[in-house]
Amino acid sequence: MRLSVAEKQEIIILVDQSDLGVNRTLKQLGIHKSTFYNWYKAYLKKGTGGLAAAHKTRRQWNTIPEEQRQLVVEVALEHPVLSPRELAVKITDEQRIFISESSVYRILKAKGLVTTPAHILLSASNEFKDKACFVHQLWQTDFTYFKILGWGWYYLSTVLDHYSRFIIHWELCKT
Repeated sequence: MRLSVAEKQEIIILVDQSDLGVNRTLKQLGIHKSTFYNWYKAYLKKGTGGLAAAHKTRRQWNTIPEEQRQLVVEVALEHPVLSPRELAVKITDEQRIFISESSVYRILKAKGLVTTPAHILLSASNEFKDKACFVHQLWQTDFTYFKILGWGWYYLSTVLDHYSRFIIHWELCKT
């Protein structure tokens, strides 16, 4: 519940003139001590004007200042072929201002300077167009790697017959 300037001033006067003492009076009024003392300090410094609700515009600790945002846009316009990663490195190296590539990307995206690349959408077929009709007509290979704790990385190579789905050969290698 927000109190008006007059209500805060009335509470300060009431607590100041109370015979019960500050703590007991504040407890009966339901006002926290730190809140009261903040009001009291402001009242002593600035009078009733100090009791007005202060509208603080808090800047988040990691907000990028507007000057740096403008610098990112200027550098990006000077070097349109550079990616956000390259721009971040250039700004860090030349301007001695650390700014992450993701921040550069967000700034450029907000200004409409980043366009999405033209993607060619390819869909996989449900079936091969040239199906194998007999064994050993078409072989497939696959390579995969995995880590075995305490032993390290291993690589598995397999050769599979497409028609029978039989593994013709496999090999497990260290490299």
